[in-house]
Amino acid sequence: MCVLGDLVGRDRRSDRVALRVVTRDRAVSYRDFCTTAWKAGHALSHLGVHEGARVALAPDPAPPVVETLFGAALLGAPVTFDVDADARVVMGHVDRETELDVDGRKVLVYGGAPAATTTTHWEKVVWSENPAMPPGERSPDDPALIRGERTWSHRDLSTRAETVVDAAGLDDETAVALRASLADPRAVIAGVIAPLLAGGTVVLPGPETAAPVAVSDTEVPEARHIALDSV
Repeated sequence: MCVLGDLVGRDRRSDRVALRVVTRDRAVSYRDFCTTAWKAGHALSHLGVHEGARVALAPDPAPPVVETLFGAALLGAPVTFDVDADARVVMGHVDRETELDVDGRKVLVYGGAPAATTTTHWEKVVWSENPAMPPGERSPDDPALIRGERTWSHRDLSTRAETVVDAAGLDDETAVALRASLADPRAVIAGVIAPLLAGGTVVLPGPETAAPVAVSDTEVPEARHIALDSV
């Protein structure tokens, strides 16, 4: 893998589970995960996101956030998991709609219909979008993730994720529980990109539900964990 969009390419679609949401007893197949990421990319495009435009995502452990991360990557738009950052579009849960609507940014919310007509409803717009991959080629050296003053390219994220896969022995049978905040790029690398790269499953866990492996720096119910300092 050289760019994040490769993880949601046409050849990645299958009935294997890409994302499991324990608290909702929901499993998202690679087929649905890829298609939704494509649709999220189209939705962002309609909101004015293009190559180089920044997208601010709330660091919520929720499928729409993870899927939109890859939708932005397909457009060549770097993301930041800081909703206070300067961005073309900011996305978060509908409960935070009012606080997100500042500085003239376009607001995208998930989890319910927004109150303001100027706010875009993620579920509504994404499910009505064209189920086709957005066009365009991305360079491995393009920016993909921003935190503060630091920028990670697609190549940076890919290289670190490949190291995690090898060091932790992840494969297509491995489920990895994301127990660290997406606000930390190391959690994105180890808890999202690495398991998908291995063909495994990203688990958005409940407090007591264990997976084989967890990404966390705190005590976890999992037998094994990937410490952020090791990423």
